[in-house]
Amino acid sequence: MAKTKVLVTRQLIDEAQRLLDAKEEELEIVQWQSEKPCERSWLLENAKGASGILVMLSDKVDEELLEAAGPQLKAIASFSVGTDHVDRNALKKRNIRLGYTPTCLTDAVADLTIMLILMAQRRGGESMAKVTKGEWPQMPWHPLLMTGPQIRGCTVGFLGFGRIAQASLQRLLPFGIKRVIYLTSKPGQPVKEDQLGLLKNANIPIEPASSADQLAEESDVVIVGCALTPDTKHLVSTDFFAKMKKLAVIVNIARGPIIDTNALVKALDEEQIFGAGLDVIEDEPNITADHPILRQPRAVLVPHIGSATIETREKMATESVKNLLAGLANEKMVNEVQL
Repeated sequence: MAKTKVLVTRQLIDEAQRLLDAKEEELEIVQWQSEKPCERSWLLENAKGASGILVMLSDKVDEELLEAAGPQLKAIASFSVGTDHVDRNALKKRNIRLGYTPTCLTDAVADLTIMLILMAQRRGGESMAKVTKGEWPQMPWHPLLMTGPQIRGCTVGFLGFGRIAQASLQRLLPFGIKRVIYLTSKPGQPVKEDQLGLLKNANIPIEPASSADQLAEESDVVIVGCALTPDTKHLVSTDFFAKMKKLAVIVNIARGPIIDTNALVKALDEEQIFGAGLDVIEDEPNITADHPILRQPRAVLVPHIGSATIETREKMATESVKNLLAGLANEKMVNEVQL
């Protein structure tokens, strides 16, 4: 009897690879043997006849890929929490299931969120650059040398208030923040899920914002953590920055295009805001040394490392394989996008 074909677009971490290889007797496993992204031509060519495909963020799942695969395709497993690289409507009309890994990386991304807030407020990137460029000897101490706003007493505004945002809030509370406001797709309405019991047991105000304007105007720290959709693309742009406080910082741990990069550069140039901490940015990873954001001393940019802990990536890899296998067997996935 012919084996069921699955396509895997990257090398996997050992534990996940063993889980997949254990099914070799019943599966024909076609796998890209590199840590680098697979070539699109390879993906389209090898998708033909596949019943399941395990993809990375860099792999676009669209009509072209689904047509190349054929009508037997049952499941896509994405090694990611975001699914903006996947055409959900195309999957839905073909009854193809979509697995993803939203719960694995909550702690890792929340940890990075705090790092980026502190780096932006305390001018971490700018300070380190002074040292590495040998400029420290030319920096005589004075009372305001390299000073920035303090996290204690801040109003923190969340654009999106899901699992990662609430885990970030859990980490922020011991810093002594004063107030929290959050904006969801239903402005002014309380969030449905109190993931960690923070709202129920809060000793500071945690309130829904009525608009993006309110979030911009009242927050000392803005954390962008919403999904990228047509409605949220460039949601944070010129008007938003114009309403922010001059000592406020913005942090993006979601998707790059939610923030208009040109508007951010302008806001930093004109000192409309104090700083920015970015794990993601538009057009990543194509950020070359001459990119305008890299000329902004108070912008800290790291290369999309939110989930980059060993433990998290191992969990994401194994969960992706489990989702793939569950999709093939018509069983429940660990996490499935409801299309």
